[in-house]
Amino acid sequence: MDPAPATPHWNLERPYLTGRFHQEAKLAAAAQMTGSKPYSLDSFSRGGGGGAGSVIGSYAVSVQELLVIDDLLSALVGIEGRYISIKRVRGKEGYVVFQIDSSMDLALQELTRRIFPLCEDFVLVSHFVESRSHFKNGLVNHALAAALRAFLLDYQAMVAQLEHQFRLGRLSVQGLWFFCQRMMSSLNALTVLVEKAISNNTSGSATLNLLQSQAKAMAGDSAVRSLLEKMTECASAAYLRMLERWVYEGVIDDPYGEFFIAENKSLQKESLTQDYDAKYWQQRYSLKDGIPSFLTNVAATILTTGKYLNVMRECGHNVQVSLSENSKLMGFGSNHQYLECIKSAYDFASGELLTLMKDKYDLIGKLRSLKRYLLLDQGDFLVHFMDIAREELTKKPEEISVEKLQSLVDIALRSTAAASDPSHEDLTCCVERSSLLKKLSTLKDLDCAYPSDKLAAADVDQPMPLSVTGLETFCLSYKVQWPLSLVISRKALTKYQLIFRLLFHCKHVSRQLCTAWQIQQGFRSVKILGTPVLRSSILCRNMLKFVNSLLHYLTFEVLEPNWHLMHDRLQTARSIDEVIQIHDFFLQKCLKECLLLLPELLVKVEKLKSLCLQYATSIQLLIPSIDVAKPENTSKSRMPRSRVKKSENRGQQLKLASENVVMSESIMKFEAEFNSELQSLVPTLSNSSQAEPYLTHLGQCILGVGIDQ
Repeated sequence: MDPAPATPHWNLERPYLTGRFHQEAKLAAAAQMTGSKPYSLDSFSRGGGGGAGSVIGSYAVSVQELLVIDDLLSALVGIEGRYISIKRVRGKEGYVVFQIDSSMDLALQELTRRIFPLCEDFVLVSHFVESRSHFKNGLVNHALAAALRAFLLDYQAMVAQLEHQFRLGRLSVQGLWFFCQRMMSSLNALTVLVEKAISNNTSGSATLNLLQSQAKAMAGDSAVRSLLEKMTECASAAYLRMLERWVYEGVIDDPYGEFFIAENKSLQKESLTQDYDAKYWQQRYSLKDGIPSFLTNVAATILTTGKYLNVMRECGHNVQVSLSENSKLMGFGSNHQYLECIKSAYDFASGELLTLMKDKYDLIGKLRSLKRYLLLDQGDFLVHFMDIAREELTKKPEEISVEKLQSLVDIALRSTAAASDPSHEDLTCCVERSSLLKKLSTLKDLDCAYPSDKLAAADVDQPMPLSVTGLETFCLSYKVQWPLSLVISRKALTKYQLIFRLLFHCKHVSRQLCTAWQIQQGFRSVKILGTPVLRSSILCRNMLKFVNSLLHYLTFEVLEPNWHLMHDRLQTARSIDEVIQIHDFFLQKCLKECLLLLPELLVKVEKLKSLCLQYATSIQLLIPSIDVAKPENTSKSRMPRSRVKKSENRGQQLKLASENVVMSESIMKFEAEFNSELQSLVPTLSNSSQAEPYLTHLGQCILGVGIDQ
């Protein structure tokens, strides 16, 4: 906000232009004019003289009345007379006290003192008008000062008319008192208003609230209330112009910081795609403390309306709001017309932005694309990628070439049905530097049921931990442009990635177990059914059942139904804020039901997956010479003798493997640990399912029976 222009020095240094001369000390004026005759307040009186002859009590009562009327007419506009003096109240700027010559007739003194409050009120209101007309006081105070100045012009016109009557010899002190009655209550009400405004140093919405409360307080005096309502209407005109520009154009036209909406220009829209904790949408435009009382109930609607218009303007979308006489914010009277205007502006901005997001930027299509890739709805793409990227993904995270992985992702996309998706070019990849559990522990804003430090501790304390490779840290990402980044922000994309990492690792574990299963099928071909072999076969089948059941639960019990529910709700959404809320609710629900917000269960599931991986790796290491049973592309011309010989060699190797003590002990150890961990999962699921019913489905999927059995 630009600083307020400075008030010209001549406006402050020449009190005779502003009416402040009646507040200046007698000697202060003389000190400024070196070598000239000092001025006194008596110099403003019409005779100026002094001495005994100037005592008003020395005249007849009829003459005293004429003299005091002449002085009162001057006092009514803040000027001293021969026998009425002005004294400034020490410590209170703008406050003065009028005093009368004590030698005056007592009856005239009483009548004169009744008129003094009107004179003092005029001086105070005049001071307020002059002081609040400076730039720094803001548009609302400027408008109020202008309205008060117009009122004082009417007041001065009344004084001029009274002076005219006095010149014609038709005015008495009693008559003067009578004619001042109409202005007395009005000016007194304005004085009360001015005193409160000065003491609280109000500006902007505070001034409007003060005006409105004062008008309500004068409900018993219709004339005064009407005057205060007129002042309120005049003062609010500038504020309503600011409000109009915001709700119809999305522009903050607030040179003096009076508007109740603040803009933080340091927050840029690019942060939505870069910063997990980006506060752009919440804090780029925000409500300030000083909200006018008549706008309190619709302040949030006003804020949102302008935010929507700003989004469209930053997209280069030309927003044309149809303005008519009925849509202009003329005031905030009892007919509440301004509320209808605000509601209409909100409905227009909301509908226009939602249409823009859905039609031009294909919001639903982008969300569907995220589901296809990050929620693993595109199966052929993932299988092909895991086949061609296996070598690179088995490296340590710091040794992986992200550029090579990106090229493999592109190959997988172009080689599968994903090539027909226009959004597939927005898909990118990245490699995290930590495991899923450690990543979860760093996200402090997730609504976890347990402290996040337990996650990191559990990740470290897992028995027989495997070294972290790209298979545990690989992640897909997605390029999101403005304004879609309002919905698919960095935070939302991170939540998608957490789900992706869980699913991707489950897929990897399943593939490893499938490889181990294929290796063991060689035992069947030579009819070796020893105890270790049988145990291993059963264990591998149980592990596959566990991992595939977990994948089935995550995909068909959590992600699919929740995504379709979100999709249906998005069709009826009426604003972008509602879209953001629906999308965030979907992600939070998926995170929770995927166990990512339930550390105790997640740690157990991760332990079980770790055991499955260790088992699959051990099988592939213990029987390295066993060929995976595959249909061989051998020609019929090959000699039967070689086939028989090869089969005999394999049989001998398998027999040795089945009798291998190391293999037998390893299988029994894996079997015991896996069954123990799986059984320990039952009471945990049972206890948690009372608070989280969806865990019943997980228990049924993993264990194959009801949790309560």
